[in-house]
Amino acid sequence: MLAIPVVAAVAGSGVLVATANAGSDQTPIPGVLEAESYAAHHGAQTEGTSDAGGGRNVGWLSNGDWMRYDNVDLGAAGGRLTVEARVASANTDGGSVEVRAGSQTGELLAAFPITKTGNWQSWVTGTANSPTTLSGKQTVFVNLVSKSRSDFVNVNWLRFTRVDGGTGTPASTPSGTVSASAPAPGPASPSAAPSVSVSPTPAGTTPQTGTGWVVMDRAKWAQELAAFRAITPRTPKERMVPEFHASCKISHTRPDDPIVFPGMAGASHDHTFWGNKSTAAASTAESLFANKATTCEPSTQDFSAYWVPTLLKDNKPVMPKEVTVYYGSRLKDYAATVPFPSGFRMIAGDAKQQTSTGQNNQFWCAGNGGETGRTSDGEWPVCAPTAELIRQLTFPDCWDGVHLDSPDHKSHVGPADNTGKCSGKYPVAIPSISFMLPYPLNTDTEGVKLSSGTGYSMHGDFFNAWEPQALAERVRNCINQHAKCNAQGNF
Repeated sequence: MLAIPVVAAVAGSGVLVATANAGSDQTPIPGVLEAESYAAHHGAQTEGTSDAGGGRNVGWLSNGDWMRYDNVDLGAAGGRLTVEARVASANTDGGSVEVRAGSQTGELLAAFPITKTGNWQSWVTGTANSPTTLSGKQTVFVNLVSKSRSDFVNVNWLRFTRVDGGTGTPASTPSGTVSASAPAPGPASPSAAPSVSVSPTPAGTTPQTGTGWVVMDRAKWAQELAAFRAITPRTPKERMVPEFHASCKISHTRPDDPIVFPGMAGASHDHTFWGNKSTAAASTAESLFANKATTCEPSTQDFSAYWVPTLLKDNKPVMPKEVTVYYGSRLKDYAATVPFPSGFRMIAGDAKQQTSTGQNNQFWCAGNGGETGRTSDGEWPVCAPTAELIRQLTFPDCWDGVHLDSPDHKSHVGPADNTGKCSGKYPVAIPSISFMLPYPLNTDTEGVKLSSGTGYSMHGDFFNAWEPQALAERVRNCINQHAKCNAQGNF
């Protein structure tokens, strides 16, 4: 049988792997996540496969379709995660298979460009090194993206392998086990409104009063929680992904940072701001609400401030074409999510991180052709002419329930525990924020850097100034109900 390669282009990995069709005599690979073992899906159908090992594959997949898999074990922290996908296609239009964590718009684990492999049972394996630092059990989504109006790919299986320190020794072989509590395969259906119970001050959490710790107004928070709990959620027609978003244009740039250097104009490296047009070094929660002009939709409800270091090409600023700020949940118990309190702020990433130690420069190429190479220093991806440079930045899911801010602007928030729940120091589930930043750069990324230094120093800031009721309604109707909403909070 003719060997037909498929190329896997991975966000920021710098690795392009072509794996030929192994043919019908291929030895079945243990520990794989069978594509038909989804917990929920949209548009998927199963059929018998002629691929090695037999069984069934998922087919009739077209643009916008997806599958969700619960409790996929990505292995222990450390080392490198490798993702494999077994695919077949008879469509010349092509597309891509995206593998994401937490939600349909969550952190990208791998993206596999799809080209015609022969026929619908001509199977090839794409292999890619993932840039993620995620580990342990995760919810994984497989998104199907194509310009074609027709079915464009079949998927037989996925495999996630943790390689310890690059030695080639698997640290763990993920199980891909579907949770026993997950819905049976098939379209998810709405359920009754979830019950959310969060005390204004979680038991065992002691307010910190040292420099940099900002304790919230507990009475005000109790009122906001009461109003949130009083909302009777709308029932979606379809449960897809717990998410809503704000669609934003860039507002301005300036060397200010009202979280790290409050009141100190010009003290920071240059930042690119969107959202509230008044954001400057002296901005406070009160000033953001007093100056409600914003570059985001919903323009009458979200007055928050968002910013990242300015991206430079040959020392000249390059602005993202637009920014989408996603608010969702990567937690097993998404119904436990509550809104941010007024005045809440946090930072993701580290401006002082200048090397790849412990992380990857997670800029990647989105669009047809994906990544075609790396810059001469290996730091930045070079994209196809039909693709563009993208950066996604994701914030923590959990909060201590007491502080609006902390000295490092991170210690009051943290990750979920190994079971996918908020517990311990961070018992309160908050919306998982994700910035999606598309930059108009593709084939020429030599000379690209950030105002904070290398691409590894990418970081983002969020200063909440949502109208409390508007935010509460979106969390209740969209995240708690596991429903995908638009910028106006509608299904």
